[in-house]
Amino acid sequence: MNKRVFDGTGVSVSEIGLGAWQLGGTEWGDVSEIEALKTLRAAAENGINFFDTADVYGLGRSEELIGRFLKQCPERIFVATKLGRFPEPGWPQNFSLEGVRAHTEASLRRLGVEALDLTQLHCIPIEVLRQGEIFESLRLLKQEGKIKHFGVSVESMEEALVSLAQPDLTSLQIIFNIFRQKPISALFDQAQARNVALVIRLPLASGLLSGKYTKETRFPAADHRTFNRNGESFNVGETFAGLPFEKGVDLANALKQLVPHDITMAQMALRWILDFEPVSVVIAGARNAAQAEGNAKASDVPPLNSELHEKLKSFYEKEVAMHIRGPY
Repeated sequence: MNKRVFDGTGVSVSEIGLGAWQLGGTEWGDVSEIEALKTLRAAAENGINFFDTADVYGLGRSEELIGRFLKQCPERIFVATKLGRFPEPGWPQNFSLEGVRAHTEASLRRLGVEALDLTQLHCIPIEVLRQGEIFESLRLLKQEGKIKHFGVSVESMEEALVSLAQPDLTSLQIIFNIFRQKPISALFDQAQARNVALVIRLPLASGLLSGKYTKETRFPAADHRTFNRNGESFNVGETFAGLPFEKGVDLANALKQLVPHDITMAQMALRWILDFEPVSVVIAGARNAAQAEGNAKASDVPPLNSELHEKLKSFYEKEVAMHIRGPY
């Protein structure tokens, strides 16, 4: 597993991380406690030392499972969590100093740590980001030793640039994949100039870029790939990167002809992201140990050649960009 310095921290993290949304609740279908712990163990055994979670994933279940795993894991794991979307007390109280403190302390208890490695504002309204008071709350908690670093998870490049203006910002978490390439021109140079780490989520566009789905593929009713296909419950960009499912399947099928013969489509999608220097870590979700191991192997794939990069850029511009929905 290759490591990269997480900008602003001096900490070396695995370039492939583990996203733990699916371990927390039913939004990806049910994952048992035993299967979740096996997944965490497989990730660590394959060199992954960056776990990304949130207080709202399973209303604390994801953090609790990670906390349980940390007690038995000999390796040092860098855990990034998030706050701001927990239903109690809800918006706007979540954005007050009292709310930020309460959610931080709850995450500390569930994870069983004395200080959070990284806490991220979890896709909160841009108006709150612009006001800036919530960042002062984070700075205070940092001074108190409850958090080591803070960042922001965003939906749009506008939100990212607003956040980037904040001093002491350690990281930005963004949606970035072959189907969603806008950050390259809108954000990468600015983030690198400010020494801000980029955490990449949805690298496989909710599984579309695995190339395994057909238009007949069905997901459980409680899976966000069923109930949020058109943004019914939260930003549509979080589901299939904002593409209509059927169109996404067509686009994924068209991409198959560009996949090098010696790697999988998912490995190509992950390697494509890793080829961009400003990227610090790619958080790939896994529902089981085999998926965690497969994701980790993307770190062994050599960089894609410039010709393939140009083809993937052209494919996005001509075939994909006009179909993306939601804040971007």
